[in-house]
Amino acid sequence: MSVSPARQSAISAANSFRVTNTLAFKESHSAALYGQNVFNEKVMQSRLPKAVYKSLKKTIETGAPLDPGMADIVATTIKDWALERGATHYAHVFHPLTGLTAEKHDSFLEPDGKGGAIAEFSGKQLAQGEPDASSFPSGGIRATFEARGYTAWDVTSPCYLVENANGVTLCIPTAFVSWTGEVLDTKTPILRSMKSLDTQARRILKLFGHTNIAMVSATAGPEQEYFLVDRNFYLARPDLMTAGRTLFGARPPKGQEFEDQYFGVIPDRVLAYMHECEAELYRLGVPVKTRHNEVAPSQYEIAPIYETANIAADHQQTVMTVLKRVARKYGMECIFHEKPFAGVNGSGKHLNWSLGNATQGNLLEPGHTPHDNMQFLVFCAAVIRAVHRHSGLLRALVASASNDHRLGANEAPPAIISVYLGDQLADIFEQLKKGKAKSSKKGGTMHLGVDVIPPLMKDAGDRNRTSPFAFTGNKFEFRAVGSSQSIGGPLAALNTIVTESLDYVANKLEKALKSKKLEDAVAELLTEIASEHGAVVFNGNGYTEEWHQEAEFKRGLPNLRTTIDAVPVIAAKQTVAAYEKYGILTKRELEARRDITLEQYCKTINVEANIVIEMVSTKYLPVAVRYQTELATNVAALKAAGVKADTSMLDKVTSLIGELQSELAKLTAARQHHAHDLSEEAKHFCKDVLPLLSSIRKVVDTLESVVADDSWPVPTYEEILFIK
Repeated sequence: MSVSPARQSAISAANSFRVTNTLAFKESHSAALYGQNVFNEKVMQSRLPKAVYKSLKKTIETGAPLDPGMADIVATTIKDWALERGATHYAHVFHPLTGLTAEKHDSFLEPDGKGGAIAEFSGKQLAQGEPDASSFPSGGIRATFEARGYTAWDVTSPCYLVENANGVTLCIPTAFVSWTGEVLDTKTPILRSMKSLDTQARRILKLFGHTNIAMVSATAGPEQEYFLVDRNFYLARPDLMTAGRTLFGARPPKGQEFEDQYFGVIPDRVLAYMHECEAELYRLGVPVKTRHNEVAPSQYEIAPIYETANIAADHQQTVMTVLKRVARKYGMECIFHEKPFAGVNGSGKHLNWSLGNATQGNLLEPGHTPHDNMQFLVFCAAVIRAVHRHSGLLRALVASASNDHRLGANEAPPAIISVYLGDQLADIFEQLKKGKAKSSKKGGTMHLGVDVIPPLMKDAGDRNRTSPFAFTGNKFEFRAVGSSQSIGGPLAALNTIVTESLDYVANKLEKALKSKKLEDAVAELLTEIASEHGAVVFNGNGYTEEWHQEAEFKRGLPNLRTTIDAVPVIAAKQTVAAYEKYGILTKRELEARRDITLEQYCKTINVEANIVIEMVSTKYLPVAVRYQTELATNVAALKAAGVKADTSMLDKVTSLIGELQSELAKLTAARQHHAHDLSEEAKHFCKDVLPLLSSIRKVVDTLESVVADDSWPVPTYEEILFIK
């Protein structure tokens, strides 16, 4: 292969990487690792005084206030446990509105006044910390000079230990608020929305005769898609390293068209990496379950078992951190950008969501005869109503410059939010529109005609990968969340809009039961919801243009194609009313989140524009001009020798260089634009800058297919995606 020296060096380094065993996997089963570094219920029960343990457990399981007098005892116990495991520091871990994880580390050591030091950790230090709040996104809530912010211990999410080559840190999950009390994180809205969801769900369960019940909680299980590429290629691509995606890159001769990557054999190096990630996550109590190749070359997925929504959100952030950190041990880079490579599938984060409790189980479990399961139908109908009323909000909360590249393509859900119910439930809701449902479609069995293979149990409905919000048996799967995004915002939104819907349902049923039987009241309510909100239910192909036309113009479903279209919904009147009614977020806090999204959108595209200008000016144009000179010299030499010279290649390269210089000048000028209004600035980046990035890319990618390969300055798609 004739390539540039820099690319040859990267290829050689990637090809020569060898995995060495770092796990003693033959000596201990993975079950022995699980929860090893977590201050979980088993550890609490064995180490805390009985009364303190019961009090803490009650808070965790019922949401009851924590007895302040217990904090010092708990802190001392956690400290002793952590010190025994080698901990030297503790960290309040929180999730600011960057979408990432933040942490402030403090040493356990305090001077003893005698020239030595002792380990101290009080209840106050456990319960509250004070990181700087001015340098995190706040949407104007906090000015730069107003620095104070607080982290507050989340009792419901267990503390854990993070091991490093040179030490151990005790990590304490916390909420993050400003000095004035405004919410500056993604955790607090989840906790508040879970409390409200419990209140409204209990009202409905009470109508069905359930009174002495456990707390109803949302559950979540986010599937994480990601790319792994050799770090030598990653570091040789300024766009991939800085922007998280390749802003240039011609399509390779082979992409994903053979469909041979999906669920294929996992490469040895990647599988070894996955094993180590899972071992670390097991130690941290993260219940990861599934791993496999995804559709695109070098794309993979990891998925956990369901957990309480708040803990699932914390664990999801931990998964991303571990995937990133461990990748470098194996000479790779883990990429979460929603569309790092053009021409192949991007990455999402499917958010599986349900609700239930310890006494009634999963409230979205339909049972064998869903049409007879009134309780299930009520909760399911409430979710459908919620999604129909707030589909724009769900779209807005997954909006970003990076996710815009993915949503709506034939690889991901469309930007139109609809609900897929499957054949069985869709049939039931059609029956409900006409009155009471009287039957449920059956799944049956499937015989493969091979005696050694037993009959397969066939589900009553198929799955639909084009649906952004699909019922998948006993849960809903929100597929529009981006791979790089926190699930906190979408999760809190789901909890909030379903809370509002359950409140509506409870009010209707409580009023109707004054004069009607429960069965009749439920039938009437379900018919109303199926009729008024059935427009959001769609079981067909969400990729077709026909569906887009039908959804937008016949069903009235919002088609918010870009972040600019979607973001206003975050602080719209209907959103504010729901969030304020249940004490989730204030109007000011929602407006801050809207502005943060717009600001991050502008910054993302501005960074991409900077990289494009830099790479074109210092890499692509010089290479193209050198090749142009080489061609011109060749043409001149042929003419001097009396040979007829073909100038078509020279003409093409010259034309492309001219076009590239012209488009680069336009981009440079476009970056001088400054609007006084954040919304207008974001529109400028969307309407004016992004198209220029695309047009410049088109020219450079054409040059890549023309210029001599041994001159091309950066690793190509063929190298990045297929050398593992």
